[in-house]
Amino acid sequence: MIIVTGATGQLGRQIVERLLTRVPADQVGVSVRDPQKAQALADQGVRVRKGSFTDAGSLTHAFEGATQVLIVSADKTGQEEVRQHRTAIDGAVAAGAGRILYTSHMGASATSRFQSCRDHAATEEALRTCGVPFTSLRNGFYAASALQFLGPAVESGGQVALPADGPVSWTAHADLAEAAAAALADEGRFEGPTPPLTAAHALTFADLADIATKVTGRTITRTTAPDDQYREQLVGFGVPAETADQLLGIYAASRAGEFAAVDPTLAALIGREPITMGSLLRERLSSN
Repeated sequence: MIIVTGATGQLGRQIVERLLTRVPADQVGVSVRDPQKAQALADQGVRVRKGSFTDAGSLTHAFEGATQVLIVSADKTGQEEVRQHRTAIDGAVAAGAGRILYTSHMGASATSRFQSCRDHAATEEALRTCGVPFTSLRNGFYAASALQFLGPAVESGGQVALPADGPVSWTAHADLAEAAAAALADEGRFEGPTPPLTAAHALTFADLADIATKVTGRTITRTTAPDDQYREQLVGFGVPAETADQLLGIYAASRAGEFAAVDPTLAALIGREPITMGSLLRERLSSN
């Protein structure tokens, strides 16, 4: 049985939906913190069990009978995130899984300027030493984050004031979910970390502002805010200082080229060209 964790989250839910187009529902199980939120999956024949990365005992039941376990990365950062991932890895090993898959990130490195990428690197190291074959899905940077950074300017026009950045391979959740489902359905296709699973182009925020201007017909201008000023603004809006520093890490990492790689592996996995930022912007506008 293929077990997917975090199946009620934005990425995990889409992974299960796409996996169900490839394998029978009775071969799929999910580990979720709140089974009631996964009732729609249960109605389709998916095995739904309660499991939490903070409760090792719950994973014994949730992972029972697993042939593969896909660990969707936790929504934490730092030591807490890595600790939770290690608990999930240990649970998958104890359950007898023949392969562990993990949603990592392009640029995962112990020396990354972005905390999340350092956490992913630590988790990948735990996978390397767990004694079970693993696949680390090196996902491109979520395009949804770019849309959040662009903020209300997409709807109303105006300026987008952000720190200096570099090119980023913004990639749609839907494409990454399809890729994960393909990797699960074709067990052993990748050994260890995958190549970067990215969209076809790496774009700066100036590029995104130009695309948004063309899509909306409203002038959207990208201006540069000094890092310190941007941090002060975030903290002033109530963002915790630690979170503000982590967000600044994204810009520092992009300036260093950590997210600039593009690779054809994602397109090959999903059998089509990845979704473009222009398409995602149109989708966002049509849903408002």
